[in-house]
Amino acid sequence: MLPIFQTNRLYLRGVQLEDAESYQKNFADYEVIRHLSHHVPWPYPEHGAYDYIKHMLLPDQGKDHWTWAIFIKDNQDEVIGAVELWRKGIPENRGFWLAKKHWGKGFMTEALEPITSYAFNELGFEKLIFSNAVGNLRSRRLKEKSGARFIETRPAKFVDPNFTEHEIWELDKHNWCSLVPKS
Repeated sequence: MLPIFQTNRLYLRGVQLEDAESYQKNFADYEVIRHLSHHVPWPYPEHGAYDYIKHMLLPDQGKDHWTWAIFIKDNQDEVIGAVELWRKGIPENRGFWLAKKHWGKGFMTEALEPITSYAFNELGFEKLIFSNAVGNLRSRRLKEKSGARFIETRPAKFVDPNFTEHEIWELDKHNWCSLVPKS
């Protein structure tokens, strides 16, 4: 079981198989996934979310892999995004997505705060590695706002083949804890 987090506007809990339909509805959008790893299939399969949740997320949930579904507090039936943490970086330790209709509202900034604090304060991470496609300015801005430090640019493959590099970022526990007030 993953902890449940509530922010001013959001409710975050561990993803469940019952979330597959709304996950699929909001995730299977080229604009949402074009900046993700080329391992994400496109076109996205009809039952892709169900299969991903059942076979990839749930077997390791809470071990060295944690995935929270994001909901708006007053609509806990529709997954509007997700945040994943991985103990073993690939190279990143965190990934996320958000339904396009919710972009630009500050939801991802709000969702990442309790999960990042949890990673450092409960899961024992000393640093987190993040990445984003070069050109994904929204994702880059989230890293900058969190206090992450840009490390380097490396070659990478994405769903959108026009993106060929990703930026690598590092956020250490000390920097995070100095930016975020204790709750």
